[in-house]
Amino acid sequence: MAGVDVLVKSGGVPNEARQAAAARAGGIPIWSDAEVGYRLVANPILAVTGTNGKTTTTALLGAIFGAAGCAAALAGNEQPLQLTELDDLARDAWVVCELSSFQLEHVEQFRPRIAVLLNLERDHLDRHGSLEAYRHAKLRIFENQQPGDTAIVPRGFGAVPGRGERVEFDASDALPAEPLLRGAHNRENAVAATVAARAAGVPDERIAHALRTFRGVAHRLELVGEVAGVAYVNDSKATNVSAALRALAAYADTPLHLILGGSLKGESFEPLVRALGPNVRSVRLIGEASDELATALAAAGVPFERAGELGRAVAEAAATARAGDAVLLSPACASYDHYANFEERGEHFRALVEGLRR
Repeated sequence: MAGVDVLVKSGGVPNEARQAAAARAGGIPIWSDAEVGYRLVANPILAVTGTNGKTTTTALLGAIFGAAGCAAALAGNEQPLQLTELDDLARDAWVVCELSSFQLEHVEQFRPRIAVLLNLERDHLDRHGSLEAYRHAKLRIFENQQPGDTAIVPRGFGAVPGRGERVEFDASDALPAEPLLRGAHNRENAVAATVAARAAGVPDERIAHALRTFRGVAHRLELVGEVAGVAYVNDSKATNVSAALRALAAYADTPLHLILGGSLKGESFEPLVRALGPNVRSVRLIGEASDELATALAAAGVPFERAGELGRAVAEAAATARAGDAVLLSPACASYDHYANFEERGEHFRALVEGLRR
């Protein structure tokens, strides 16, 4: 790679890709888009990472800054920030960015004024190889922080790198208002966003307004419709077991018809199977992970049906469900066996629910 000073790699490109391997072999630095953005912008950065909840927390922070009349630009899955937009930002505007482990493993000087770790659970082992490597990548969000910066972590979390002031949070902490969003995990997201907003100087009354009015983000426990008294909930973003567990907890008081499956990520499904309570009235399996899910369910004596694909799963669940029930797509798997991404899977679910109305 003669004449190359640095390789900028998109997070989705595997580290084993030819160009990335050649850069490592040649001692050429590899940067993520987060590193490039940091070097181009002088604005204060508020960065959010975690296994689950990043997009919701980032969007909620955008709503909080908006309620406070503070200039802010969001950079994440739902609202990518183009480099051409940086020139139009006011110098004091916050850049609120959602960062994955794929981006954080290739930072060098990246230093957020405020950094948030929401949670850390087993995920992306197919990419990182071990939980330790995944953890190391996530914690790089803190490594360049200096005194005067803020490092926000779950209460009781272990040591993190960097020199930022440590602030801890817990889902049970008091809030200036209770969030509109359903589920204990969303309260955890709301607490983390509140702590971060306070660190940025936002007053509690403005935070409270956003908490009361923020309706969430598509594909995350999104109620996409109600047909014949049955609620249809799109949680396509639940691409790992821990996310699906949060969805089950949020609907623990509702009779559920659960749709699971997709592409495998190297996780065990046993914790998910153990969490299936008596409110789960039926389970339907789709996609590549069906065999592994079936094995785990059968071992636990949990009845299930093999639907194969999402259209059949929704149709069968609709025929089984009764008024007051919910059909929950919370796959606990990635989507790459049948879909380009979890958004496409969620939109297909939405379209199928719309079809039930006709």
